[in-house]
Amino acid sequence: MIDVISHKNKQYTKRRLRSKKHLKSSAERPRLIVTKTNKYIYAQVIDDSNHTVICSISSVSKEMADKKLGKDIESAKVLGTAIAKKLKSKKIDKVVFDRNGYQYHGKIKALADSCREGGIQF
Repeated sequence: MIDVISHKNKQYTKRRLRSKKHLKSSAERPRLIVTKTNKYIYAQVIDDSNHTVICSISSVSKEMADKKLGKDIESAKVLGTAIAKKLKSKKIDKVVFDRNGYQYHGKIKALADSCREGGIQF
C-alpha cells in the first residue's frame, strides 16, 4: 500500500512540474493557483516578481462561511466568481492560470470558467 501512495505522489509531482515549466508570469499577469484537498478548494493570486500574495479565497474562508462550501463543482463556481470580483476590485484583468498539476476538468474547469465569466482573461 505504501508503494502505491508513493507512486501516486511521484506521478503528481511530475505532472505538477511539467505544467509549471510552461508558465510565464509577470507583474502585469500574476499567477492564479488552484489547490484541492480532500475537503476544500483554495485559489490564490501570486505576484512572482515581488513574491507576494495579491488575494486569496477558499471554501473555508470567513467571507464564504455563510455559503457552506465544500469540494463540489458548485463550490468551485462560487469561488471562481468570488476571486474574479476580488481581482476586478484590484484592477487586474489578466492572469496566468496555474492548475497545479490537476487535470483540467471538473472542479478546476468550473473554477476557471466562472472566473472567465467574471471578466478575467487567461
